[in-house]
Amino acid sequence: MTSSLSRRCGATLKPLALASAILSTTVALAQTTQEQPLVPVVVTAARIEQPQTDALPHTTVISAEDIRNSQAPDLPALLQREAGLQITRVGGPGQQASLFMRGANSSETLIMIDGVPIRRQASFGLPALENILPDQIDHIEIVRGNVSAIYGSGAIGGVVQIFTKRGNGAPAFNASVEAGSRGTYEGNVGVSGKSGDTRYALSLTRFKTNGFSAQNPLQNPNVNPDRNGDGNTSVSGSVSQEWRAGNEVGVRIYANDAKYTYDDAYGTPTDQNNGHSKSQSLALFSKNRFTQDWTSTLTLSQNINRDNLDGEGAFGNSSNAYKSTQNLLQWANELRLSPLWTATAGVDAGREKADVSSNSSFGNSSNSFSRSTSSVYAGALGKIGPHQLQLNLRHDDVGGSGSDNTGYLGYGFALTDSVKLIANASTAFNAPTPVQLYQPIYGNPDLKAERSKSYELGVQYAAGDTLLRATLFDTRTRDQFGYDPLTSQTINIARAKNQGLELSASTVLAAIDWRASLTLQNPKDESSNQILARRAKTLGSLGAAKSFGAWRLGADVQYTDSRTDIPGNPRLGTYWLTNANARYQLNKQLSLFGRIDNLFNRDYQTAYGYNQPSRGLFVGVNWQQ
Repeated sequence: MTSSLSRRCGATLKPLALASAILSTTVALAQTTQEQPLVPVVVTAARIEQPQTDALPHTTVISAEDIRNSQAPDLPALLQREAGLQITRVGGPGQQASLFMRGANSSETLIMIDGVPIRRQASFGLPALENILPDQIDHIEIVRGNVSAIYGSGAIGGVVQIFTKRGNGAPAFNASVEAGSRGTYEGNVGVSGKSGDTRYALSLTRFKTNGFSAQNPLQNPNVNPDRNGDGNTSVSGSVSQEWRAGNEVGVRIYANDAKYTYDDAYGTPTDQNNGHSKSQSLALFSKNRFTQDWTSTLTLSQNINRDNLDGEGAFGNSSNAYKSTQNLLQWANELRLSPLWTATAGVDAGREKADVSSNSSFGNSSNSFSRSTSSVYAGALGKIGPHQLQLNLRHDDVGGSGSDNTGYLGYGFALTDSVKLIANASTAFNAPTPVQLYQPIYGNPDLKAERSKSYELGVQYAAGDTLLRATLFDTRTRDQFGYDPLTSQTINIARAKNQGLELSASTVLAAIDWRASLTLQNPKDESSNQILARRAKTLGSLGAAKSFGAWRLGADVQYTDSRTDIPGNPRLGTYWLTNANARYQLNKQLSLFGRIDNLFNRDYQTAYGYNQPSRGLFVGVNWQQ
């Protein structure tokens, strides 16, 4: 045991030295910063409001200003600049996007909207990220690493929590229109505010593009080479009433409706394939401060996702429908034990249902699967002098997939007011979806739940405008989900692991806003000693933006190392991607904006055979009151 730990620590000395060098250089430069900006408050790292700099898991925030300045067209484009996150797309807007966080499977990262998990149980668990539009988002919190003991099944790689807009202050109105390459346009209108004790917010967005061929006909000659377009209508809204100080009831809604066309490599060049994806989420909540130190929140939610795939081709017509329904009751409690210590406790109870049907010239089938889920959890977070501790325990019971206990133990030590050392250890449990288990053709009833252990060592520097975090991580997963291309079934990989170094940094130097990230990792299947499919060993990004007068100019560069594809396909090449954006403030209410995606027109793929956008120019105007 001791020799194993020594070898593990020895293997990380070089990355740690690199992290220390980067931190030391940036710290020296940042010491000239005089302003002390407000530190963002986060809730996802521990289910408790705390300054971002206090979060023991590696947590970053994409603020409302960051979202506005990025001009990102969808959620995947917004996330792909962040440390430890890799996006894989099978084509352009509207085509399926997958998220790998710290090399974990897409189903091992939990996506939440306003505290409610969003999953597609009728497929492989990941929601339709490609259909979530930034105009509906207020801010995003990203927690990297194994936090299954805090949020349950599906949080081995981490959590991405999306917060929709919430009313505050006088009524505020906004509207924007944008148009650009490939017949793309987008329009958004919104209103938010607070009247007396009532908060309200509503946002409506329409996006449409003619797109391009999702698959490359030179690599897949059987695909239809026509353009694969996408049309998306999204809405989010909330209204709440504070009926007594510290006591609030309300409702939140989120929905999107996307229609698109797609390519089928196993068809003919004249085939027509149409997809229709609809997601809707409704949540009723009651937040109550029973005492000065006890706050309780009760949330009842329903999430429904529908996916329909219809094909017309030489081999006949086909129709496949997938419907996921998740009803969930969440009771979360926060108890302030002292000025420096807080405890959490809660219970979740849910019902999940998956409906799958298929109609074609080869036959018809219809199947329905359902199961109950329950969990109970507790945690504590606090400080003793320079020491900071976080402990979380959780028990999950997923019908048909068993149950498990998980834990998280985090420790921080403040060397100075600016420098903190961090260590944590955690375990995880991730259940397969009902379709992965029971679907008659592609299901695998012998599929086991994933179980994982993670360890981290990190150092953080925070002062003024500067925040830097370096984390060494080691995650070992037993029975990780894999894919068998011969049977199209999900299978268990006996042992998988990922070890690496993750860096994130943001600062202001020479009146320029800088942000950077670097991920060095080695995600592999230990059974075969092969790198996991489509996972890059090196990821990096660098962004810079400067404001002068009425102008704001920005650019970012992203790097993705070469990586393997699914078995039988060639290796995917390394690529650099550069994007640029600008905004001109005409007056207090009106601004002009524009961006160039893929500035140098790089030809690259994130999945073999699937095209990615060439250079694109987009311009628009925004009005807000």
